Amino acid sequence: MDYIRQMEIEPGMDADELVRMMENCGFGARRLAEAVNIYQEMLSGDYTKFFTLAGAMVPAGMRNIVSGLIRDGKIDVLISTGANLVHDVIEAYSHHVLGDAEASDSRLRDEGVSRIYDVYVGDDDFIRFEELLQQLLPESRDPMAGTELLRHLGSRIDDEKSILRAASDCGVPIFCPAISDSMIGLQAWLYKQTNKLNLDAFSDVGELVEICYAAERSGIVIIGGGVPKNFALQSMLVTPKSFELAIQLTTDRPEPGGLSGASLSEAVSWGKIAPEARKVTVYGDATINFPLMVASALTRLERA
Repeated sequence: MDYIRQMEIEPGMDADELVRMMENCGFGARRLAEAVNIYQEMLSGDYTKFFTLAGAMVPAGMRNIVSGLIRDGKIDVLISTGANLVHDVIEAYSHHVLGDAEASDSRLRDEGVSRIYDVYVGDDDFIRFEELLQQLLPESRDPMAGTELLRHLGSRIDDEKSILRAASDCGVPIFCPAISDSMIGLQAWLYKQTNKLNLDAFSDVGELVEICYAAERSGIVIIGGGVPKNFALQSMLVTPKSFELAIQLTTDRPEPGGLSGASLSEAVSWGKIAPEARKVTVYGDATINFPLMVASALTRLERA
């Protein structure tokens, strides 16, 4: 039987030293420490590395971490909400602004400001986004996969910190299964009114399933839940394989029965995750747990 070790904090501790102190603690600290252990194995082993991105992670400041992981070869497949990709484009030419979560939303609307909790983005940024998308979208008479469309957009973004640009440069496919539920989808629809754009959304399903089939071993990091989480897990479901490593960072709970809060153990019952898989769900704000997990794992890899 292992005993709880009371944490001791010292000046100058780095992220990995802090997380290692959590290994013999309880509750969320222990879960985060286990997430780092699993992530270290995922990054250092021969795994196909899947990464799903939901929630307002880009507006909150997590963008450069994701693009950096792509450029470092630590993400092989990215599945994202459309909103994160929209804000990735906005961040390429503007900045999200720190705001007040308690501000008057009526006043913000009068000032042309949209609020994402305590992050602000202006109407001018969305106008610029709309104008830019109309310039960046391609003409396509032949059916184009969603991954191909996003690769094209990424190739035309100048900012190398962009997630779309990093994925395009590195040949990492980005899947956005609910792309129509975003301003990219809205602008693509408007573009189609006067231009040829033939998008085959279903081809992404086959492309991701093929990647799952080809993966000898696979691991997945799930930020939030939603459509990206389901799209990744259901794609593995239709293969004879399962994810062998799995990390979920979420604020959602399993009791309501929604997928975003569904436990990774529940995914075992579906055959999406292997019964013997190393897995952990870390409950809490991903804008805290995600940077800590990445910083700790990268420090270990550098010191190995």
